[in-house]
Amino acid sequence: MRLRLPANATRLPFLLLAAGVLLAPATVLAKSSDRNQDMILDSNRTEGVLDGNSTTTWIGNVNLKQGTLEISAERAELTQRNGDPSHAVFTGKQVKMRQQLDDGGWMDAQADRVEYNMASETITFIGNYTVKSDRGSNTGQRMVYNTVTGNIQSGGDGTRVRTVIKPKSAQDAQGKN
Repeated sequence: MRLRLPANATRLPFLLLAAGVLLAPATVLAKSSDRNQDMILDSNRTEGVLDGNSTTTWIGNVNLKQGTLEISAERAELTQRNGDPSHAVFTGKQVKMRQQLDDGGWMDAQADRVEYNMASETITFIGNYTVKSDRGSNTGQRMVYNTVTGNIQSGGDGTRVRTVIKPKSAQDAQGKN
């Protein structure tokens, strides 16, 4: 099933990937024009209502595209309150995200589960997450990222977190390739 939502239907994908990009060691911005593009969701099946106070679920081979943003998952759930998106969950082994950055580079992320709470503007990557850009990477089991404050909380659950920060010269060289 293919569903096309209007460009202003939700800020979720843009904010989700913008936050993922910010998880890399240096601040870069996701393609800002993406948020003004239509959001297209393809899946094997859709269940739910797209407005009001409800949850809509996309099941099987879920692909979301909005501008340069692409998200692939086995399942996506979008909960709305008073007609506005309030919470989204993407699941699968693994949820994959890709988006071009305003500087022309790319950000790639993956996790077993990605949750976005619009009210608190927090994104949670759960289960074998990795976020990569030309500037570096961050990997672990769980990360909570506040898109407003920039605060990142990861680890602390007995697992290790790894951050790789590339030197500026390596970032510049990679950008020329």
